[in-house]
Amino acid sequence: MKKEQVVNCQFSVWYPIFKKHTIKSLILPLPQNVIDYLLDDGTLVVSGSDHNTQQTHTNNSDSDAEEDVQWSDDETTTTVTAPEFPEFTSKVLEAINALGGSIFPKLNWSAPRDANWIALNSSLQCCSLSDIFLLFKSSDFITHDLTQPFLQCSDQDSPDPVINYELVLRKWSELIPGGEFRCFVKENKLIAISQRDYTQYYQHILKQEEPVCQAIQDFFSQHIQYNFLDEDFVFDVYRDSQGRVWLIDLNPFGEVTDSLLFSWEELTSGGELNQHQEGPAFRYTTSEVTVQPSPCLSYRIPRDFVDLSTGEDAYKLIDFLKLTKSQQEECEEEEEEENAPQ
Repeated sequence: MKKEQVVNCQFSVWYPIFKKHTIKSLILPLPQNVIDYLLDDGTLVVSGSDHNTQQTHTNNSDSDAEEDVQWSDDETTTTVTAPEFPEFTSKVLEAINALGGSIFPKLNWSAPRDANWIALNSSLQCCSLSDIFLLFKSSDFITHDLTQPFLQCSDQDSPDPVINYELVLRKWSELIPGGEFRCFVKENKLIAISQRDYTQYYQHILKQEEPVCQAIQDFFSQHIQYNFLDEDFVFDVYRDSQGRVWLIDLNPFGEVTDSLLFSWEELTSGGELNQHQEGPAFRYTTSEVTVQPSPCLSYRIPRDFVDLSTGEDAYKLIDFLKLTKSQQEECEEEEEEENAPQ
């Protein structure tokens, strides 16, 4: 995967090419002060003209703040007014209204799929700038877009292309997860199709395997093949209840993109996937026995817990063991005091 391929998969690059075959969307340039805000670890929620929000930070350490600090017995409470972006907020609200009042947000490449748990409706459906920022500031996918978009590219020695970051607003559509599929293209040939939500079993896919696969192949050959800027890429589609196929997204052909029910070794090893069939390899969850938890669930766990469970941070493990030992000793002392003769 080369840096140029990543650049070509930006939404604003491919959307004009396939506009007729995808969901209506609007693209807004992302101001630098908004980018800085998204990367700031401080305030979580923005208050634009659509919401008047304040956030309260509480800590147990001493503070040098003066007028905005209210002292209590053992903690410091600091009221912080969230930053505002009136001009950008106005443009976003105008675009949301033009798209019907609710949208699905993303950046140049990624949507904040790993952060839907933090939204009040547990959804990526947004009606305001505050909704969007809440998701974006809680998403590792968005942070990756802003800080390391070329992390896994093979041409690391070459200079990074200049990226103009954009907020993409897509008209909200209720998509059934069982209708989404990821398609892998190598040398302009469709080599593999995977069920997008592979953690669940959808009976209709099993019953309609042939027409689903054929519809996607027809869509690719009629609208996608040879029309994209690269010959190796990954695209996501949605097949609706009428059997029509819609383009949802385009991704680089490389490990930065989730290979779902395939492995990247399979996808890059040559013709092994299709050695027993003419068309693309098609994989989907075949029974309820193989249902799995969503991989995005791990993003709901505090980072310290993940580090402890994987052993990635030895110091956190040592601190945890010391804490456990200390608590155990305290319990033993309390038991001794309770059992001591009166």
